[in-house]
Amino acid sequence: MNTRKTITVIVLAIVVLAGAAAIMGIFWNFGDGPFIYQSIRGLDVEIYGKGIYHHMPSDVAIQGIAHDYVTLFVAIPVLLISLFGYLKNSIRLQFLLSGVLGYIFVTYWFYTAMGMYNFMFLCYVALMGLSFFGVFLLTRKLEQMSIYRFSEKTPAKVVGGFLMVNAIAIAFLWLGIVVPPLIDGTIYPAELNHFTTLIVQGFDLGLLLPISFVAGLMLYRKKKLGYLYATIYLGFLSLLMTALTAKIIAMAMSGVHVIPSIFIIPSFNIITILCAYSMIKNVQSP
Repeated sequence: MNTRKTITVIVLAIVVLAGAAAIMGIFWNFGDGPFIYQSIRGLDVEIYGKGIYHHMPSDVAIQGIAHDYVTLFVAIPVLLISLFGYLKNSIRLQFLLSGVLGYIFVTYWFYTAMGMYNFMFLCYVALMGLSFFGVFLLTRKLEQMSIYRFSEKTPAKVVGGFLMVNAIAIAFLWLGIVVPPLIDGTIYPAELNHFTTLIVQGFDLGLLLPISFVAGLMLYRKKKLGYLYATIYLGFLSLLMTALTAKIIAMAMSGVHVIPSIFIIPSFNIITILCAYSMIKNVQSP
């Protein structure tokens, strides 16, 4: 199998499909607007009522559109730039390409599971599948390569420590939503809206945050695979945190109270980008 050709086809297909999905999310504006819907748990939820997110809660739909802006105007250009570098045999941009594909995978994994069903469903499924296999192929290739190393100046302990702290902080944030209703007997957090379960919190607590913590711990201990996985994860996390920052800004513009998140999330975003840059910068190859 020609991995380079396969990766090129995967990335170009993702560019087309992700571009279409994001454009539909941002610019398709049909519908009558917000209305109130009572959930199965008796909670009055404001539904967005417009575009492909018209069955989503208004606050969630606004965040989805902000996420689409980041995908269209940040992730896709970075994806193309990193693909070009990968085809020019740049190991640094191969790491970046893996991270961006990780962002696409997680984005459309969440869209597939959390987005109320719409006619873009198969597009989300295709993006989830294509990006997963792209990350798998690139990560495997990086694992097998011996022509690169990380310099002695790589701030492994600082970056590894940040990944662990980030995982713990987000875990406590999500547990702060899940645990109190279990203790007081109400069971169902308000954040459920009219969804069947807490999808973001579940996927984060069960998979993404443990990956962050383990990769950070391996990097802190200066394990070879820690350098690999942490660098890829930071590339993914940089884009995801950028999307989260965009969501916070969009919510603030719609009148939602976002303090102290408006200060905390962008700060974490900047730190994540600096960590990713530091790791990629210290990749050395012949």
